[in-house]
Amino acid sequence: MAATPRVGIVYHFFAHYRAGINQALLDSARYDYLFVGDEVDPQASGIKAWTRPATATFVSTHCRLLARKFLVQSGVIRFALRRDVQAIIFLGDAQYLTTWAAALLARLTGKRVFFWTHGWSDNERGFKDRVRRAFYRLAHGLLLYGHRAKHIGAAKGFAPAQMHVIYNSLDYAVQRTAREAVVPDELAQLRAELFPRAPQHPLLLCSSRLLPQRRLDVLLEAMQRLRDDGIETHLLLIGDGPARAALAEQAERLHLSVHFYGACYDEDTLARLMMAADATVVPAQLGLTAMHSLAYGTPVFTHHDAEDHGPEFEAVIPGYNGNIFQRNDSADLARVLRAWFARAEPASEVRRRCYEVVERFYNPDYQRQCIERALDGLPPDDEAWEAFQRDHAPTAVLV
Repeated sequence: MAATPRVGIVYHFFAHYRAGINQALLDSARYDYLFVGDEVDPQASGIKAWTRPATATFVSTHCRLLARKFLVQSGVIRFALRRDVQAIIFLGDAQYLTTWAAALLARLTGKRVFFWTHGWSDNERGFKDRVRRAFYRLAHGLLLYGHRAKHIGAAKGFAPAQMHVIYNSLDYAVQRTAREAVVPDELAQLRAELFPRAPQHPLLLCSSRLLPQRRLDVLLEAMQRLRDDGIETHLLLIGDGPARAALAEQAERLHLSVHFYGACYDEDTLARLMMAADATVVPAQLGLTAMHSLAYGTPVFTHHDAEDHGPEFEAVIPGYNGNIFQRNDSADLARVLRAWFARAEPASEVRRRCYEVVERFYNPDYQRQCIERALDGLPPDDEAWEAFQRDHAPTAVLV
């Protein structure tokens, strides 16, 4: 019997939110995955590390930063030369200097090379664009988070057959277990505990680091506008950060109902908090919060400019599982929320629509299928996404 092909996954550091896809890869019967990276985050971000199961084969490589942005990873070149590894998937960041050499050596020794990367977020020009193109051409294929990056890459001359969209995910199995354990009475009780004066009012939520660039001030302004129209709302902020004091002052000045919950990493608690909310609102820089919210059946609202967001923005289907508004426009955000609340749809239907895109595309099992399709040398399968988009075209956009 032929040995199971070995594939290296080379990251600088494996964060806790990669647990779902990492476990899905470990459970594969087709490939034997090795995880290569540092024990701690070299960027000192404070992000928790992945708690590796005993079944994971881990190759420790020390990383260090040069000039605060260029990364050198010791041991990765030696790993690229290993004869027992048939393919390597690198985190596709051109600022990781040793990845250039390791990818080239891996190719020269007959290995398949892939870059796991966000890809293009805009139509770059000049030197940065030339560097990115040269870097990406070191790989046999790109594993991209979203279709927008693939369209931009195709316009830049990269073959669509070499660009595989693998989406993104959190640990959906854990999330599904957590949400199935929640009962409606718990949610009603939680709302009453958080906002005892009027728990029946619409509850907005944002789970994020409280940073100025998140533009949560726009959300507070929208709440004021809604109140002026006779719609009282509550806001639950999960997270902490340097913008907290300014947001607290703004909320007090505008006499808004805002609860600063603080940071939370317990999934059972997060399930209840997110399921208690009527809407998640991320005024800027939407990313994995979209996956978190939709997995718990809570629609997502954010601004229209894809350039400002992570690729997870593509999971928000306007008028179906959330909606979009004009960037930095609190009046437009208030208008969109007002129209959504006026629809008065059954909560079960709203939750079903939110779950749908996660269960179809944004989960670890589907990610693994897309990754292994690339490893198998098969062309990307974009038809499923295209069909999903056709079936859920935003015919009900709230304008």
